[in-house]
Amino acid sequence: MKNTKKSFKDKWENNKKLVFQETLKNGSDIQTWILQRNGWNSKQCLRSYLKEKKRILDAGCGNGRVTALLRECSDPRYTEVVGIDLVSDKVAKNNLKGYKNVSVYRKDLLSNLNNLGKFDFIYCQEVLHHTAHPEKAFTNLTKILKQNGEIAVYVYKKKAPVREFIDDYIRDNISCLKYEDAIRATDQITKLGKVLSGKKMKINIPQVDVLQIKKGTYDLQRFIYHHFMKCFWNDHLSFKENSVINYDWYHPQICSRHTIKEVQSWYKSNKIKIIHENTDDYGITIRGIKI
Repeated sequence: MKNTKKSFKDKWENNKKLVFQETLKNGSDIQTWILQRNGWNSKQCLRSYLKEKKRILDAGCGNGRVTALLRECSDPRYTEVVGIDLVSDKVAKNNLKGYKNVSVYRKDLLSNLNNLGKFDFIYCQEVLHHTAHPEKAFTNLTKILKQNGEIAVYVYKKKAPVREFIDDYIRDNISCLKYEDAIRATDQITKLGKVLSGKKMKINIPQVDVLQIKKGTYDLQRFIYHHFMKCFWNDHLSFKENSVINYDWYHPQICSRHTIKEVQSWYKSNKIKIIHENTDDYGITIRGIKI
């Protein structure tokens, strides 16, 4: 756990505004990915969803980028937004100081959270897989969810076997490195992603069941990304931002991957009725209501 805490502490302290504005920018790839995987086709859909919510929690808020999105899509006169994080609460507080009725606290998802009070909606995404006990952290959050309140999580899913092997191999080799050295390593991976993306090449791939590769036409960079290794690249972000996103994947030692049935079982055992599911090439998003 110590390595993972330091990974994210270094990440946020060195990149305080990482993709903050991209998350708030209408139509950006990052905002669209957040909204659509949760079943909201636009910011207006999110506004409608949050309209009746009185207390909202962003659990594992990082630098506060999604906390800000939740604030922009809810009414500060009637709705309180709370962010919690184990290492980046000070960064988030500074980034959110211009927003009304927003509070940020340092909290461990594996600790007792009862003093936060109850919430109508809990958003906990890209977080649980970095805890030592994801199901326990999820259960802790359900304890502070109001009756008929909703919780939405996103966790990494198990990927193709070669991708799993290579990802773990790289992680084993760089998770012990200091931030500056780890970034030099992910800079090289990022350059690979940039070169592959720049080819703008489509390739026809046959079915390879043993490697969990489906027959189809793929973009070259995405084919490598999905099946062999994460070499993230997005033309709308700076090289540094792209490299930090690759660092975010490879440096934290705790980085569990899950199956849809496993996450569904968390909801069932905590009496949370699932009302929305989405599985993409990267992870699993589930939203449910406490019954």
